[in-house]
Amino acid sequence: MKIGILQTGHAPEELLPDRGDYDVHFRRLLAGHGFDFTTYNVVDMQFPDAISDCDGWLITGSKHGAYEDHPFIPPLEALIRDIFAADLPLVGICFGHQIIAQAMGGKVEKFAKGWAVGRHEYDWDGAPVALNAWHQDQVTQRPENTRIVASNHFCENAALIYDKRAFTIQPHPEFDAILIEGLAHHRGPGVVPDEQLADVRDNLTRPIDAQLIADQIAKFFKERSLA
Repeated sequence: MKIGILQTGHAPEELLPDRGDYDVHFRRLLAGHGFDFTTYNVVDMQFPDAISDCDGWLITGSKHGAYEDHPFIPPLEALIRDIFAADLPLVGICFGHQIIAQAMGGKVEKFAKGWAVGRHEYDWDGAPVALNAWHQDQVTQRPENTRIVASNHFCENAALIYDKRAFTIQPHPEFDAILIEGLAHHRGPGVVPDEQLADVRDNLTRPIDAQLIADQIAKFFKERSLA
């Protein structure tokens, strides 16, 4: 199964030599599930020629806001709606989660209560799941015909399922401790409150459930189901 990675941002330059760009993190996360991957740097206006070029699509995270004025956002929203219309499976992570919601009639905002960074726990369909997060924006109004898969006290719409068409997640199953530490060092200072950055570093060695969610993503691509 060929998965097209729609890359909507780039990792900090300081982390590229050792960890790779955001598409590499997803290749690593989903390794072993039999997927082939092709990356399209849509943030740099590199879009696929046709949605039929891949069997499924994945939209990455980004430092940009879905509601901001960037050249790549309108064509990406149009592409999302085309993917829905063609009934191809679509997965979105963080910014991907947000831009899919916005394209399909939901609302994304800079959250008034601030940032979620580092390890956070979620109620994931009734079970506790821990994942790394890095966001201030949130889906504050979800589109119609969606179901909440995951939530916590800070982020109500932490993961959504759009029938059998899309599965979207606000936190980052692809972010390991090394990347989170790098973000805290290179992108956090002066942006994220110092006490939150200290908490990120204090929790780096605590376990997360990335593989559990990776298996759910793979299952969705292959079967259009999380059950």
